[in-house]
Amino acid sequence: MPYKKLRIEIENRVGYILLASGSRFNKLSITTIRELKRAFSQLEEEPSAHALVLSGYPGESFAVGADIGQMVHFSPGDAFHFAELGQSMFNQIESCSKPVIGALNGITMGGGCDLAMSCDIRFAAEGLRIGHTGAKLGIITGFCGTHKLPRIVGKNYAREIFMTSDIYGAVEALQMGLVDRVYGENEFWPKVTSFAERIASHPRTALSASKRLVNAAEDTDLRSGCQLERETATHINSLPFSPS
Repeated sequence: MPYKKLRIEIENRVGYILLASGSRFNKLSITTIRELKRAFSQLEEEPSAHALVLSGYPGESFAVGADIGQMVHFSPGDAFHFAELGQSMFNQIESCSKPVIGALNGITMGGGCDLAMSCDIRFAAEGLRIGHTGAKLGIITGFCGTHKLPRIVGKNYAREIFMTSDIYGAVEALQMGLVDRVYGENEFWPKVTSFAERIASHPRTALSASKRLVNAAEDTDLRSGCQLERETATHINSLPFSPS
């Protein structure tokens, strides 16, 4: 089944999921979220893709959050199921066995910020505009951003971001730890593809194990985490070396 809101490309062991809504702003509508879930399932099973890149490149936005036009017609039940759908998508990205690089090419707002946080590594273009503006609209995220943002930038920055509804640039996002690297507009995409291809050149078993262990560290005490790493290393390091 063809995608209406996305483009899927695979090149040099990297799978690209490109948001392409056909307008200036990539909204996280119900259709878009469902397509993202399908795309990640597809590339999870694709043996030729060792790493994934999620972006709105070359458009103006990464993702601008939920489709407010849909939300205004939500009943309480609709709102609950929409939040549930979004959270299931973010959980799918976070638990994906392959590294996911978020290439934030432009406007990244609200649910788009939540989408970016589900990625393992975040690169920003110099023109990034990022924030959570729900407070001034009288809404809050239902995508678990209030719990994930403090884990990335700390509670103080998270309070500021959610309560002020301010919009931040790439340098501010880098200072807060919300993004990992910032690149000028002309070098942004070459840097993203080069980095992704470098990661994708490594054996999939090691990449998958590293991601799983680092993610587990957040919710695991040190003793249990060390035991999990020891057990994983025993298994991985006893396998015959394979570059694939």
